[in-house]
Amino acid sequence: MNRRLIIAVVVLAALAIAAVATKGFGLFGGERDKPLQLYGNVDIREVDMGFRVGGRIKTIAVEEGAKVQPGQLLATLDTATLDARIGEADAQVQQARAQLDKLRNGNRAQDIAQARARVVAAQASAANAQRDYARRQPLVAPGAISRAVWDQTVAARDNANAQLAEARQALSLLEAGSRREDIAAGEAQLRAAEATRRSAATDLGDTRLIAETAATVVTRAQEPGAIVQPGQTLLTLSIDRPMRVRAYIAEPDLSRISPGMAVEVRTDGNPKVYHGTIGYISPRSEFTPKSVETEALRTDLVYRLRIIVNDPDDALRQGQPVTVRVPGARPAHRD
Repeated sequence: MNRRLIIAVVVLAALAIAAVATKGFGLFGGERDKPLQLYGNVDIREVDMGFRVGGRIKTIAVEEGAKVQPGQLLATLDTATLDARIGEADAQVQQARAQLDKLRNGNRAQDIAQARARVVAAQASAANAQRDYARRQPLVAPGAISRAVWDQTVAARDNANAQLAEARQALSLLEAGSRREDIAAGEAQLRAAEATRRSAATDLGDTRLIAETAATVVTRAQEPGAIVQPGQTLLTLSIDRPMRVRAYIAEPDLSRISPGMAVEVRTDGNPKVYHGTIGYISPRSEFTPKSVETEALRTDLVYRLRIIVNDPDDALRQGQPVTVRVPGARPAHRD
């Protein structure tokens, strides 16, 4: 009887231990009653820097490992060809502007006066031809003049009248000035020349490679004197501020965190505890990345987090694996 009692007590004790073990441990990073612990890596953020235009590299002002600041000059191209393009574009703009001014200002007073003089001369010629016509007309019927002379007289009168009409039209055109269509065409030519000038100026500005943000030079792929194509990588910069950590949380623990929660970040071999904030939680799940998976988690679905480290230093490197502790995580739901 005592033996059966002992066995029953042992069984009950085992069941109690199993229940405690089942409820006391989490599925991703530690016991449920302890602060939530996650795993991930420091984000790698790099940008390949290159010129938008091609040409020969003139200078490179930075070496690998150099810290650069926004607005800092990194490299330059030789500008001889683009300087020539700028000069040509300037000349085209000046020519188009002068032509447009000529159209807008109309004809010179001297040109109009000259046209008026031509009209006066044409009027005199037409009057003289009309007098010859009137004097000879009565002589045709009695045969006092030949038919040929009369035909010449008529032709001379008609020609003089046509020349007078032409001179008057030419004067009218000069007095009216340029047509609206011609002025519009001149304005369009000026805009095209100015656009060409701006394009050349943009290309000239792109011969200077400028840092857009604070970063560290990790690769210097070219040297001065090399000929590069548009977009070809010259420098690779690593952007480490703000420093971001990419971590993952299992679906059962998702309800324990929210954006804005404070976290602690640790790395292997570094005693310093970094502090950060949860900034982003992915709305969709994914399989555990190979960089953080364990045998127990290979088939688990997790959610990606973005954590902003508030106090990074040079000991915290991009790509480095980290452990993230969430002291303020909500208690896990117990079944």
